[in-house]
Amino acid sequence: MAGLRHVFRALALVAWILSGGAGAAAQDLSALARLDPLASRVSEAMDGAVTVTLSLSQPVAWRVFTLDDPRRLVVDMAEVDWPGAGLTLPGLGGALVAVRAGDPAPGWSRLVFDLAMPLVIDTADLATDGAEPARLTLRLRPVSGAEFAARSGPPPSVESEAAPVPVVPAPVADGPVTAPTVVLDPGHGGDDAGAERDGVRESDLMLTFARELREELVRAGLRVVLTREADVFVPLDARVARAQAADGDLFISLHADALAQGRATGATVYTLSASGAIEAARALSARRDRDGLMPGVDLTGTDDPVAGVLMDLARAETGPRSEALADALVEAMKGTVVGLHRRPRNEAGFTVLSAPDMPSVLVELGFLSNPRDRARLIDPAWRAEAARAIRTAVLTWADADAAIAPLRRR
Repeated sequence: MAGLRHVFRALALVAWILSGGAGAAAQDLSALARLDPLASRVSEAMDGAVTVTLSLSQPVAWRVFTLDDPRRLVVDMAEVDWPGAGLTLPGLGGALVAVRAGDPAPGWSRLVFDLAMPLVIDTADLATDGAEPARLTLRLRPVSGAEFAARSGPPPSVESEAAPVPVVPAPVADGPVTAPTVVLDPGHGGDDAGAERDGVRESDLMLTFARELREELVRAGLRVVLTREADVFVPLDARVARAQAADGDLFISLHADALAQGRATGATVYTLSASGAIEAARALSARRDRDGLMPGVDLTGTDDPVAGVLMDLARAETGPRSEALADALVEAMKGTVVGLHRRPRNEAGFTVLSAPDMPSVLVELGFLSNPRDRARLIDPAWRAEAARAIRTAVLTWADADAAIAPLRRR
């Protein structure tokens, strides 16, 4: 089946649909990190080396690079709330002359430092110690003008990337041999707010949690892609298409439900139901743009029976893998503050779970209609524990999945 999956991807005709325009997040639920200028600093050593420390209220996805003519150091981060006009940092005025802030693309923030001399990035890392603010530390060393010019230049635009990455990704000794690409799907967005209770919108909350979970997974050495980076509407089919375009290895859709009646509480993990798989196949005959139904495979001109067989073959592999991922998530959440629904494993025909060639689950973290769940969901400490549980589940699943990969049909 691994070979079949590669065939699917070789036949892919998938467009990466870029989102535009960031919307406002709900009060107190914004995922924006905040820069603390007074706790940040620029320091210079006797040998000319320079250290830049940026103090942030929470970890963020980031990347750094230098540009020549004029010489600049550029720091891109996933949505940082800058202080008011006249941004400055202690220690500026020497090798780093000045700094200015901007927003190069929806969902992204940028700092640009003007350099008085050629400095290249020696090391760069993001660290956090429990409740302490996150610290992005850049160490620069002086070089010749020629070396600076040779090592400088713009990377791919942030508009074309699902997430910036650190200069050196953080490896983990106990992680999987080949780290999977995890696609996180924050439910709803834009005009589709999802569930709402007491000013808390599901779309804002899930984007917040997806960003926090991304940082947890990135620190574990995994590659992570989000189906949306801002408060924008993304069609369900497009979410799966983006996961395929990112070459995702597993897909986790994140939600927080609300019920008009009842006292439901706790997290639930869903996989695709048999009826949902049948409905996806039935929809095949009603669509002319068949490539949109089965992301990763162009079924244009393919007879319905042949297309159905291809989808069934793919699900014969990914179905059990999705079940294993769901089981790992439930097991990892047991005994934590997350709290499970009395029936934590379920099946449904959710469209976002319909990709036949990618293990997919949907996680309802809790119920906004339940006051206790709602209080948990808006608590950063609770969300951090939930993110750690999901990280544990993903790593456990990835190890087990890699171990049995040679036994699958090819």
